[in-house]
Amino acid sequence: MRRLLALALVCSATIGGAVAQPPPSYAPIPPPRYEAMPPPRGERFVWQPGHWHWDGIRYIWIGGQHVARQPQFHHWVEGRWDWAPRMGRYVWRPGHWD
Repeated sequence: MRRLLALALVCSATIGGAVAQPPPSYAPIPPPRYEAMPPPRGERFVWQPGHWHWDGIRYIWIGGQHVARQPQFHHWVEGRWDWAPRMGRYVWRPGHWD
């Protein structure tokens, strides 16, 4: 249930319709949390580590999960926080298949 909620939060944050307040420059991104990676559900799954998500007020931790491998793509690119100079803040780049 917790993972479904986390997935829903991530999906809603990446869909173009709703835009949350960007993190302010005075709220630095916390360091990643340690997560014990559970065994994969099969060979078709890759581990996506957890990450911090800005909810408009504070950072909340979105736990890691296994992601189904997509046959047309070769490798998983992990999500990351990147500095966006034009915006003057960090932005979350979600993980994706490449």
